[in-house]
Amino acid sequence: MPTETPTGPALLNDPVLNRGTAFTLEERHEFGLDGLLPPAVETIDRQLERILRHLDSKSTDLERYIYLIGLADRNETLFFKTIMSDPKRFMPIVYDPTVGLACQTFGDIFRRARGVYLPRDRTSEFARMLRNWRADDVRFICVSTGGRILGLGDLGLNGMAIPIGKLQLYTACAAVPPNVLLPVLLDIGTTNSKLRADPLYLGSRTTPPTDEELDEITDAFVAAANEVFPGVCIHFEDWKGTDAMRLLARYRQRVRCFNDDIQGTSAIVVAGLTTALQIKHERFSDQRFLLLGAGSAGIGDRHHARLRDDHGRSHREAGPFAHRAHGRQGAPRVQPRRPQRVAAALRPP
Repeated sequence: MPTETPTGPALLNDPVLNRGTAFTLEERHEFGLDGLLPPAVETIDRQLERILRHLDSKSTDLERYIYLIGLADRNETLFFKTIMSDPKRFMPIVYDPTVGLACQTFGDIFRRARGVYLPRDRTSEFARMLRNWRADDVRFICVSTGGRILGLGDLGLNGMAIPIGKLQLYTACAAVPPNVLLPVLLDIGTTNSKLRADPLYLGSRTTPPTDEELDEITDAFVAAANEVFPGVCIHFEDWKGTDAMRLLARYRQRVRCFNDDIQGTSAIVVAGLTTALQIKHERFSDQRFLLLGAGSAGIGDRHHARLRDDHGRSHREAGPFAHRAHGRQGAPRVQPRRPQRVAAALRPP
């Protein structure tokens, strides 16, 4: 790990430290940048003006996404200045919905690696690979297998754009320093045969492991992450629904972790309901909610709504009640997963 500030071309190639034409004359002399930059010294606002002109010249949001990720690879300070200058405009470009298209075309638009990629057949080397990361004070890891990307299904390694984008939102929305954030992709293979046949696909061309094998791989990752970055908070993102619920239950009492699809979504849903009921001057205990679907997000919504309803009603009385994917609740046409069976058992009479 570097212990001193790079100088010269190495400094200009460091996206964390590079400020480009915003380096002062004194800084250019001190860090060996004389002659390596145009003579004008610009403010970050003037640099932003140039970036916005470039973005305005692009014809699609995917082109703007590619440009912005390239900017992040060169100058993170200017990248976040751009995002925070107009969040309403740029959030949908660096994350949903544009990031979905970026995932689908990840192999085609790939320019430069970001984050850490951990292959399933090298679990004994996970700690060594994590130590290769540029920072040693990582506080949050966002990790995905790409098993359920937005509404697009299993995109395997192409899903790495999701942890990258989600952690960029940590910084842009919550001012979390980017140097304490690490995106990780567990490359466990993919069920997507089209991707496995794509010559530009960058991941393992195998099918995903069994649940037991995945548990072993994830155990190795969780142990390695806490060995290299003690006390790190692990953010599970866009895992296949069955894996997401099982693994959250497996680790939630053992390490600092959460699943955004289950817990983050439900926290926002319950916060919205709480605010709405405050406006209406009504109580949670007087409501009955119907959740359309009993997937991981729906189960999380139900669980946190139950925590919010603190007026002593039984689960059967309180709900919320889930309407499953295969029609009206009743005798299922497919065998539901365990959390779905719990929701089905609590349907209203």
